[in-house]
Order: sequence, then structure tokens, then C-alpha cells
Amino acid sequence: MTDLTLAAAQTLVATALKTARERSLKPLAVVVYDARGALKCLAAEDGTSLRRAEIARGKANGALALGLGSRAIAKRAEEQPHFVAAVSHLVGPDALVPVPGGVLIRDSEGRLLGAVGISGDTSDNDEICALAGIEAAGLKGDTGA
Repeated sequence: MTDLTLAAAQTLVATALKTARERSLKPLAVVVYDARGALKCLAAEDGTSLRRAEIARGKANGALALGLGSRAIAKRAEEQPHFVAAVSHLVGPDALVPVPGGVLIRDSEGRLLGAVGISGDTSDNDEICALAGIEAAGLKGDTGA
């Protein structure tokens, strides 16, 4: 597989949201981009707080922009805050959110297919849902851990 299909993106979103409901998490927003940064799928559950989709978008965009899962970007923000601030400025104020919940999507051979960003609950729970969705789509998640 060389491209992230719409079917895979929809499976990812549906499973991420199902996982959130099974865990009784807060309502989530889920954004999926392909490797070139084109939007494949977006869903925001009823009751999500204001701007959750934009935060999810920032997690996914940041992962794609730096080629790192947002967990690694969060670590880098602690170690090199000026670098992450500079990158945030370059890619836009809502296009890089340096906390877990932005996960790179890879195929079985490690090729980059895209990224998912989730926001709504704790960052760790957002990441758990992202990984569940990626796995259900038969792909591999890269959190940057």
C-alpha cells in the first residue's frame, strides 16, 4: 500500500471514536491527513468543546511537518522550546500542537502514509484512541516515543 485510502481513514476514525466511548472518555475530534497533508477524514463528536478539531488538526499537522509523532514533539518542546516555538511560527499558530495525540501512520514496511490527530480528552487518552484506530485499519502508528 502506498496511499492512505479513504476506507482506511474512515475505519481509523470509527474505531478511535468507538474506543473513546468504550472508555467513557470526553467527546473527541479526529482529523486524518494523508502523507502530503491533504485532509482525508474529520469527525467531531457531539459535545466536543470549542476548537477541538483545530487542536486535533495541529497535532496531526505538527507530526507531518516534523516527521515525528507529537509525543516526541512534546519532549522536544521541553528540551528545545525555542526551536518548537520557531517551527510553530513558521507553520502557523494552530498548525503545531506539541502534546501527545498526533500519530504518524505507517504501512507495514514503515512508509509514511499520513497522520491522525485527536483532541478532546487527556493527551494520553487521545493517543490511545489514535493507536486503536490505526491498528484497526491494518496500519502502524508512530507516536515518537
